[in-house]
Amino acid sequence: MSHHRTDPRLHINLRLERWHRRALYAVLAALFASGALWLVARYFLRQPGEFGETVHPLEPWAIKLHGAAAMATLFFAGTLLNGHIRRALKSRRNLNTGWSMLAALALLLASGYGLYYLASESGRPLWSALHWIAGLGFGPLAVLHVALGRRSRPNHHNHH
Repeated sequence: MSHHRTDPRLHINLRLERWHRRALYAVLAALFASGALWLVARYFLRQPGEFGETVHPLEPWAIKLHGAAAMATLFFAGTLLNGHIRRALKSRRNLNTGWSMLAALALLLASGYGLYYLASESGRPLWSALHWIAGLGFGPLAVLHVALGRRSRPNHHNHH
């Protein structure tokens, strides 16, 4: 038996089913876009009013969409645990970006929870900056993870 036949990385399929991949990408895109829209509305679209800055009408809608997308993201992260993540650990493929994504997701969960439940008015800017910096970094990290994962497939030229 050759080394290639016994190498577990060659026999474990980490690719998500098409519906699963598309749903996950859509939810992550909605999460990223709603967070970015909130940032733009919050920091660039507010106007001075009679009693100080006024909240732009997009801001509350963006944060509501962001919260809904965050819940859906948690659901889909859970769907990856038993299959994709467990198999990736066994195959030892794409672990650096995979662990980085899990760490970033944990930071986003903790900072999102902190913003919603723990942050005082004085602490809110720090919680917020931590959350949106991690969030803006998560998008490119997810793209990198997928790209490296596709490159690490044993038959990466064979697309079904």
